[in-house]
Amino acid sequence: MKADPKGVLTGSHYLDGDHACSEGALAAGCRFAAGYPITPSTEVVERIAARFPLVGGTFIQLEDELAASIAVIGGVWGGAKALTVTSGPGFSLMMEHIGFAAMTETPVVYIDVQRGGPSTGLPTLAAQADMMQARWGSHGDYRLIALCPNSPQECFDLTLEAFNLAEQYRVPVVVMLDEVVGHMTEKVVIPPAEQLEVTPRRWTDKPPGEFLPFAPREDLVPDLCMFGEGYRFHVTGLTHDERGYPAMNAPTQERLVRRLVDKIEKNADKILRWEEKDTEGAEVVIVSYGITSRVAQRAVEMAREKGVKVGSFRLITAWPFPHKRIAELSRSVKSLVVPELNLGQMSLEVERTVAGRCRTIPVLHAGGAVHRPEAILEAIMEVAR
Repeated sequence: MKADPKGVLTGSHYLDGDHACSEGALAAGCRFAAGYPITPSTEVVERIAARFPLVGGTFIQLEDELAASIAVIGGVWGGAKALTVTSGPGFSLMMEHIGFAAMTETPVVYIDVQRGGPSTGLPTLAAQADMMQARWGSHGDYRLIALCPNSPQECFDLTLEAFNLAEQYRVPVVVMLDEVVGHMTEKVVIPPAEQLEVTPRRWTDKPPGEFLPFAPREDLVPDLCMFGEGYRFHVTGLTHDERGYPAMNAPTQERLVRRLVDKIEKNADKILRWEEKDTEGAEVVIVSYGITSRVAQRAVEMAREKGVKVGSFRLITAWPFPHKRIAELSRSVKSLVVPELNLGQMSLEVERTVAGRCRTIPVLHAGGAVHRPEAILEAIMEVAR
């Protein structure tokens, strides 16, 4: 279906990434948000709080991140599209609720504007150190979706897409900005509402007597029902059967948890997005994401000036990870160079996927600033020599 025009600020704007996320959420139909102030993400909910009265939305500032993250799950079960916003320390506090959202198949969106850590770390400076936390942060086996914008325009586009993916697969989706992308200001074009595709909620068409709230369709995703219309519904974080009732035994655990994983992994080819340039015939391919991908592009240009055949592969979907394509690239290049603002997170996933078919060269930076292009160039030239 098309977006609600009330939430779409059509036109060309000069926005930072945080504010572009706000507009993407509004265009997607988000009408409930809860949050707690934390640098460098606060601008997202500041703009949402200012805009929501104009579109009939509700924003609540709560006492901490735990309250905010469980409030938005309740908002979804109340019928709203909802999000919360945070950064590293708050993201850590939200992990139990992300696991709860995965187990209860709650289509909720988390925006994490990453900063330097651990602990309080560098509140106003960049890092990309939450990438593995997004994937493995909550206990147990589950899968979610994580998207990595590298510009304010993509902050708008991918926040809208995050809501669509959350609804389609009934799964928590994380938009993984970094501080630089969150605070950089660029042109953002917001199309008219009739040009924006918005995924509606998966309301069941079955009558109350026939509906099972956790019985999946062919795509392994169950439908939802509307509260207050006669449906019997039970929501629990316990292992549960298709009725939603606790069923704490090994066969039910096997069936349920495998489906939570499979509904993402078996649909990965539909979910995955990346940007690939000049990889055909390349000796080296740079694998990057977020703000680091923009720095890496300068390093690619510098390497080409020196006659090196260099391609680039930008992760847009970080989770699920594009294992198949990375494996294919590893068969045709000498090396994959992986710059990132942490001390080795996604580079480990690249190395695991490559499985020794080519070299994986991490170019690591603990955060607080972005890479110098020369540091990435040095890793490229190491292979070229």
